[in-house]
Amino acid sequence: MKTISISKKLILVLLLIIFSMKISSANEPGFILKGKVISTDDKIPIPFITIMIENTNNGVSTDKNGEFQFNNLPVESSRILVRGMGYQTTWMEINPLNMDDMYIEIMVPPSIYTLNEVVFTASPTASGFRYQSDLSFVGEELQKRSEVSFGEMLDGEPGIAMRSLGSAPARPVIRGMDGDRILILEHGERMGDVSESGAGHSLTMDPLSANRLEVVKGPASLMYGSSALGGVINLMTSDIPEDWDMGSTGILSAQGATVNNMGAGFARYTLGMQNHAFTGRFAYRNSGNITTPEGKMPGTYMNNYDAATGFGIQRENVSGGISLSLNSQTYGLPEHMDDPYEQVEVRQQRYGMNGRFNFDRTGFFDKAQLRFNASILRQEEFEMEWEDGRWDQDVELYHHKNAFSSTLTLQHLPFSIFDRGAIGLNIHGHNLDIGGDEAYTPGENRLNAGFFIYQEVPLSGKVRMQAGTRLDIQHTGAIANEVFPDVDQTRNAANFTGSLGINYRPLNGLEIGGQFARSHRNPMVEELFANGPHLCSGVYELGSTDLKDETGHGGDLFVNWGNQFIQFEVSTFLNLFDNFIIFQPTGDIDPASNLPIFEYTGDKARFYGGEFSMNINPINSLKFGISMDYVNARRNSDSREYLPFIPPFRFRAETEYDFGLGWISAKIRSAATQNRVAPEEDATDGYTLLGMAAGFRINSLGNHVIILRGDNILNTKYRDHLSRVEDRHFSMPGRNINLAYRLYLN
Repeated sequence: MKTISISKKLILVLLLIIFSMKISSANEPGFILKGKVISTDDKIPIPFITIMIENTNNGVSTDKNGEFQFNNLPVESSRILVRGMGYQTTWMEINPLNMDDMYIEIMVPPSIYTLNEVVFTASPTASGFRYQSDLSFVGEELQKRSEVSFGEMLDGEPGIAMRSLGSAPARPVIRGMDGDRILILEHGERMGDVSESGAGHSLTMDPLSANRLEVVKGPASLMYGSSALGGVINLMTSDIPEDWDMGSTGILSAQGATVNNMGAGFARYTLGMQNHAFTGRFAYRNSGNITTPEGKMPGTYMNNYDAATGFGIQRENVSGGISLSLNSQTYGLPEHMDDPYEQVEVRQQRYGMNGRFNFDRTGFFDKAQLRFNASILRQEEFEMEWEDGRWDQDVELYHHKNAFSSTLTLQHLPFSIFDRGAIGLNIHGHNLDIGGDEAYTPGENRLNAGFFIYQEVPLSGKVRMQAGTRLDIQHTGAIANEVFPDVDQTRNAANFTGSLGINYRPLNGLEIGGQFARSHRNPMVEELFANGPHLCSGVYELGSTDLKDETGHGGDLFVNWGNQFIQFEVSTFLNLFDNFIIFQPTGDIDPASNLPIFEYTGDKARFYGGEFSMNINPINSLKFGISMDYVNARRNSDSREYLPFIPPFRFRAETEYDFGLGWISAKIRSAATQNRVAPEEDATDGYTLLGMAAGFRINSLGNHVIILRGDNILNTKYRDHLSRVEDRHFSMPGRNINLAYRLYLN
């Protein structure tokens, strides 16, 4: 028994020695690892990104300055990894040579896989984080949608419809918002045309001239000022070269369509040198009257050309350039369908100068951008009658507009809890002279100055917040003319808009975003003073100087998820407006002009709805897609009446097979019956349209792309609820075969 006791004691002593050695080893001081994580893209520290010791649970996150610290790390070599949404996972070996502390800098490149392409229009810092639904089209995607107008090009995209009075003046409508509630910009600045003021007014840019198109759905007043209640469409060209190849490059394209016997051509030439480049382009388009299942639609012909030349520079700390452009259009409008000897023709020219300069500098504000757009518009509306073997034509109404828009934006480095942000100053204004025998409003002087602040705040590696505010001070004054000789009214307003958004990326490929915004809009001159027949729109308009400024409060929410096989996005919105200005049909006819009377009235209003889209890619070359959208808009007062010109529920399904040398696709578009209509507004029946397309890519002495597309193949007779042609009891375009060709010269 005594021997066993001694053995137990020896074992106990041995265990105590081993345990004490382990405790001593565990208490040995390790080393402290400090460092900073920096983006390779812009050399800016990355806040709230995760750093882990490989094969352990030991990890930390960077702070607001991108810095981190590990305490008491073991002396042996180890490997750390950096992982965060929007960045590639990065490894680094740690080999401590002694017990001294270490400091390292880890360079992390942005992720190759992103949820969506960055839409520059949505953020002055182009961070890539979304707070409201957006879309972008570039390259071949634009070519597939090639149409006579941007309205026709975007019609059918989730949340986007089209207001039209023939092809030429077709204009996009976003979530039921129309007119100047949708800002259509040229490289972020106002274009200076009058397309927002009437259904018969067209955009002053040919779609062949655009090389990129961006859409922001929902209030965007923060950066672009009052009027952007419904969204922004930004048209971008290459008139100011940004990235170029050395030597000569160019594009040649041609397009034809059967529905209106249309022919169009486009050419661009760029000469690139070491630090600067020159470019020039020219587009021409000519078409006859539109063919419908009921025959030709009189007064829907068009003829236009679009040209520009530009200069770009690339220096160490500055880039940008200047361009000059000219757009000339002549197009008809269907004034009297039953009288072939009368018609309305619009002729307009716009001369523009566009500039854009980017500056890199040292200091807190390390980036700056200056943009400007100046334009001169001359638009005349002719009433034409066939008499004695010739057209007798008189200028019944003209718009002469000189406009200017400019924005200076300063971006700052991250500080405190804030990521990159921006402050900016925007100034825009115009002098609009309206005259002629049928001038239905006075002219207008308008000057607006706006100051905005935009900021993003990373709350963690997965959550960030966006906040911003804008203050606009605006002066407007009516300009007398022969029809309104005694008008002498001015309005001064200080407008406040703001937004608060959140972006959450809990998993790879999943993005959730939301925004709450306050918006503001000043009435247009037509809404205040109109009293007479508007020849171009085919209605008699009545305005009211008692109308107040529109104010809106609304929210947007979207969920976007995708991997290599499936991608979907669902978005929803709710907007509440005070003093919403409604273009209301009265049901009466003006006896002198025989035109329907519409009046501008103010009331509370509510818009809600949403969009859904999904793409399935079972294999790389095959894609199935569906989308749908819905808008419900009505007065939010006691009457609860529906608002006029609201698109119906729509559904779209398409499939595309891309075999490398080309692709084939088919598409079905359906619209439901729209019987949620305003008083004195006609309901429209639902319809379904079938379309097919095929494209071919040929690479020989250049990059050739040929696209053959068929629209409304079954020649379906239908009336679109937003078309003002529908008010003249005529159907929409019938079967159309469109052939487009583009050659890229390197």
